[in-house]
Amino acid sequence: MGLLETNSLTKAFGALVAVDRVNLAVEKDVIHSIIGPNGAGKTTLFNVLAGVYPPSSGLVRYKGKDISSLAPYERCHLGIGRSFQITSIFPHLTVRENVRLAVQSKGRNRLSIFKKASRIMENEEKTTDILEKMGLREFEHYRAATIPYGSQRSLDMAIAIASEPELLLLDEPTSGMTPEDSSKMMDLIKKLSQRYTILLIEHHMHVVMSISDKITVLDQGRVIAEGTPELIKKDEQVRLAYLGGLKA
Repeated sequence: MGLLETNSLTKAFGALVAVDRVNLAVEKDVIHSIIGPNGAGKTTLFNVLAGVYPPSSGLVRYKGKDISSLAPYERCHLGIGRSFQITSIFPHLTVRENVRLAVQSKGRNRLSIFKKASRIMENEEKTTDILEKMGLREFEHYRAATIPYGSQRSLDMAIAIASEPELLLLDEPTSGMTPEDSSKMMDLIKKLSQRYTILLIEHHMHVVMSISDKITVLDQGRVIAEGTPELIKKDEQVRLAYLGGLKA
């Protein structure tokens, strides 16, 4: 049984079927990538997995439990974290404040105005640990809106891991990045995969092929291929979907 599974998962918007009977199994401790041409349904699938959209039919299971009707915050508390294609940071807060708020949101008595000093210190220590892990200590006192774009993407991921997820959903983490920043992000994802199971949407094929353990290919909302990077490179149906965009 996979950590995250879908069974005939479908999402339709009126007559448009964006996700069409998708069966997906994300195993624990892997980097599992979802790829496909523009309009394949990748981000819609992610939104259904994260609880942003309810499925039109089918099921989403996490650790064997049906979570199809749960809200995003409920899935977060179960252990599913997500970063977005467009950063979801608080631009006018400092980098440290962004991460600390995320850390506090996961803690016990998070809505209480009365907190033990030891709990506050624990939150600060965890915030520092995440900033170091994500390479953001040099920017911790900068307003989030003022740091480089690549670092903003790292901050978005830092906020996601602050919720202590077991499964991390990453939606095009290298989108809009320079080649140098993309390379740094690839290294960071590899590092994070030592601790988290990662489900990744990515359009840069060199990123996907270099870091993935398993790849699922969508086209017009359906799964057309699945397997290791080596198998996906050789798949003729995948080649046709990308109109020659993949090279063996």
